Amino acid sequence: MATDNRPLSPHLQVYKPQLTSVLSITHRGTGVFLSLGALLLACWFLSVATGPQSYSNLQAHLGAWYGQLALLAWAFSFYYHLANGIRHLFWDAGLGFEISTTYVSGYITVAVSIILTVVTGYLACGAAT
Repeated sequence: MATDNRPLSPHLQVYKPQLTSVLSITHRGTGVFLSLGALLLACWFLSVATGPQSYSNLQAHLGAWYGQLALLAWAFSFYYHLANGIRHLFWDAGLGFEISTTYVSGYITVAVSIILTVVTGYLACGAAT
């Protein structure tokens, strides 16, 4: 049997990303980012437990622009992972496998995630003032 020097299909050089594959990869990435956020939450609890100085130091970082950006990214990850998880529950029930339905539910997932993240950011900024 002759072996060709061809890439295995689908190879990244010839594969055109589809909405479903991008959403699947994003779902996995947000899951990893949520795990990192859980570590940050544990650090926050530890700072509360170890005293006011430790808490103040961590709050200074969380209040800075990069801390606020990380918290907003964590909120987006949470909302996206939740919305896409609900989408997968419908798939587990055997619903929504038509191509058009899959694309509509994907766009809805992204839109809901963005809207909820914006609302959360707005409410967080309003609560800070």
